Amino acid sequence: MLKKARKSAVRGSAAARVTAKDNLQRNELLLRTGALQTAILTSPNFSIIATDEKGIIQLFNVGAERMLGYRATEVVNKISPSDMHDPEEVIARAAALSKELATTIAPGFEALAFKASREIEDTYELTYIRKDGTRFPALVSITALRDDYAEIIGYLLIGTDNTARKQVESDLTNAKATAEKASLAKSTFLSQMSHELRTPLNAVLGFAQVIETGSPLPTPSQKRSLDQILKAGWYLLELINEILDLAQIESGRMTLSREPVSLNQVVLECRAMIEPQARRRGIRMTFPRFDTSYFVLADRTRVQQILINLLFNAIKYNKPGGTVVVDCVASPPNSVRISVRDTGDGLPPEKLAQLFQPFNRLGKEAGIEEGTGIGLVVTKRLVELMGGIIGVDSTVGVGTVFWVDLILCAPPQLAVEGTESAKFYRPSPMAGAALRTLLYIEDNPANLQLVEELVTRRPELRLLSAADGNLGIELAREFMPEVILMDINLPGINGIEVMKTLRADPATAHIPIMAISANVIPSDIKKGLEAGFFRYLTKPIVVNEFMDALGVALEFSAARAENGINKGLIQ
Repeated sequence: MLKKARKSAVRGSAAARVTAKDNLQRNELLLRTGALQTAILTSPNFSIIATDEKGIIQLFNVGAERMLGYRATEVVNKISPSDMHDPEEVIARAAALSKELATTIAPGFEALAFKASREIEDTYELTYIRKDGTRFPALVSITALRDDYAEIIGYLLIGTDNTARKQVESDLTNAKATAEKASLAKSTFLSQMSHELRTPLNAVLGFAQVIETGSPLPTPSQKRSLDQILKAGWYLLELINEILDLAQIESGRMTLSREPVSLNQVVLECRAMIEPQARRRGIRMTFPRFDTSYFVLADRTRVQQILINLLFNAIKYNKPGGTVVVDCVASPPNSVRISVRDTGDGLPPEKLAQLFQPFNRLGKEAGIEEGTGIGLVVTKRLVELMGGIIGVDSTVGVGTVFWVDLILCAPPQLAVEGTESAKFYRPSPMAGAALRTLLYIEDNPANLQLVEELVTRRPELRLLSAADGNLGIELAREFMPEVILMDINLPGINGIEVMKTLRADPATAHIPIMAISANVIPSDIKKGLEAGFFRYLTKPIVVNEFMDALGVALEFSAARAENGINKGLIQ
């Protein structure tokens, strides 16, 4: 057996030697017959140019003739390849190499000097100029040719026409620019449309709230009518907000902060907001006790938006006397699962598959419950933008459970000991106080009238108004109001520019300025706060929110004035 194996190994070794010998003979045959050289020289698809050590062309193949329009007899022993390059590229390359190599590189020898200094092969892009003067981009590989003593005796340049690739790159760049322009136009349109919708809606909701809480109180019949106005108005506002959110997400312009967020605290806040609605509908809610503190890496406002949407849906589509159970549990390896379970009708598999489609209310359109069909779509996108996962399980006749997995993270570090905490000023009764001045810079008469109505509830306040920014600046300097209310979209100069002017004036720099704007895109709000607004309120005005913010601004102004007088800063 061993003898047979040895014989087999000997035969295999002999066969290998025969194969190697045959290959060597074939290679020698190719070289001897000149077949390889002929194929290279006659290839129509590649320009092959060889030069001597000085860079003068010695070989110009068929592909080079076809690509550049010269015959070999016109260039061999006469010119350098650089004579067919874009002269500006040649000069720029020579200058760059001169600086890099700390020597002088003559134009025309820059590529050769570069290769000689590196002694390696390289590929670079350049612009060739044909005999007829037309230009085209090329991709050229250059290699130093050496003799038996490793001395450079010339250079080999192999080039291909790069026009098709450059055209594809150009088309892609143009397509990207067009898409970005369209996205920007869409974003601008949505921002403007949101503003235009919110401005009249501000008057509708604002005056409805004024009448609802005014004196005398509305009659029962009027109250029912006001309830319908407010219900429809807030629903329309919800629709505007959700469409704007969805459009921002789809265009990639939704900005989210990623920071440690206390899930325990967010759930408690959502509970406070949603339980009154559940009680009114006879729905019993159960929330977790939180024996463990959970922090998730997310945007706090958006997490709250997600939970409120899921909780409200669980109440809205529940059975009379039903229940909603909220739970939070760790979901290994590094996430926490928040689930919202209801005892509604449940959904069959075919409807479950359509759940996250925009404007699809799964046959509930004719029901008594209002809805946009957008909320769950926005919720899903927001969860995914924060690196989370959302899912749903449902059983017909039993109920539905929505769950969201968010990424766990470490709690935020405590502030350095001794750091002074921010002071929040709360409004206090001002009976008998001296008359104080507000200035409202606003060009919309309905918005101005609404704020006038609200200010009358504070008898110690008087309101001045300006319909444009320039007049507002003049009134601010003349009357020195305690607080300035500012619309953003003003005729002439906008509200941010007005604020910057007032901030730059030492006489008015200390006055707190509150924005009241229909620009509600997060980037607009962030821009406004970063510019220096004391508060940024959005239209439609929520009366209680406005009055609270106004009280805070007045207290801040009073405290700052007192502090300034004590220090001799304000006379």
